[in-house]
Amino acid sequence: MKSLAAFLLAVLLYPAAALAVPSHAVIFMYHRVGDSRYPSTNVTVDQFKAQLDYLQQHDYKVWALDRIMNYLQLSEPLPDKVVAITVDDAYLSFFKNGFPLLKARDMPFTVFVSTDVVDKGLPDFMTWDQMREMKEAGAAFGDHTADHAHLVFRHKGETEKAWRERVRGDIARGQQRLEKELGGETNKKKLFAYPYGEYDDALTKLLDDMGYTAFGQQSGPVGQHADRQRLPRYPINEHYAVLDQFARKAASLPLPVTAISPRDPVVQDNPPRLELTLGDGDYVVSQLACYATGQGRIATRVVQQQPLRISTQAAKPFASGRARYNCTAPTPDARRWYWYSHPWLILPAGVETGE
Repeated sequence: MKSLAAFLLAVLLYPAAALAVPSHAVIFMYHRVGDSRYPSTNVTVDQFKAQLDYLQQHDYKVWALDRIMNYLQLSEPLPDKVVAITVDDAYLSFFKNGFPLLKARDMPFTVFVSTDVVDKGLPDFMTWDQMREMKEAGAAFGDHTADHAHLVFRHKGETEKAWRERVRGDIARGQQRLEKELGGETNKKKLFAYPYGEYDDALTKLLDDMGYTAFGQQSGPVGQHADRQRLPRYPINEHYAVLDQFARKAASLPLPVTAISPRDPVVQDNPPRLELTLGDGDYVVSQLACYATGQGRIATRVVQQQPLRISTQAAKPFASGRARYNCTAPTPDARRWYWYSHPWLILPAGVETGE
């Protein structure tokens, strides 16, 4: 990978007008800021400040999340270099260390709140008064359920109907608490973030029926082909906060994936085989590569030329839990990267999902 200096030099050498940039936006996801106890869900204050400074210094437009969703819903083209900032779980460290940096730059952001921990007054989480203070400064809020459960799993002996009613109730209770404490306009749209980034086909259908736009934790930008109940966000933590990596993600473009098989992240085969059908785009097919969690680059082959269809599969099975395939391809000048991420949920033996 190129250094940040080389990346920025490429940006200067190749004017934006030379590229056919697809309509897209990049959504970043944070949890904690300045809480070194949890490096896997934390960024340092210096890292967060450097990332916000980078966005300002390189003319990125930080938009409210519901504004981006409105453009996508209306199929209106988004301008290049639009990003959104989202924060999951309403941790106190974000209020203390992250919020002041965003407020000083007048940058909007959206916090996805699991309301039970707030109602219980747990010490690591924000209070409703602190969230009201953020709202006055322009923050928006989205539903993250009431109790932050693993929603795709059924309880022992639970029927499909009972699963739907339980999950629907958890989601609705979280939304009701947000609206009661923060007012009816916590967001212009009903926005939802899946706890742990976990979802399956049954859960996405339920969210669609409830009128939500929903977000996962798989990486990549959002574009015209994005499913409104499976929208990607780039998770940022201490281990993935190096500035040149952040810059590359901010400049990324959506790989035009028009069909996915299997679509459901919960699969029986392990390792799973993924097939993607791709539309036209300014990406170099010969340099398209896919990577698996913990395994690096994996075998990828072209199955069909027109329309382009590729197949990729990890070499080794995953342990139970969450995993991903990330597929990327550069533009012809190698200035920017097209990106698609597919999440997997590998179930332990005997565990059922709400299908």
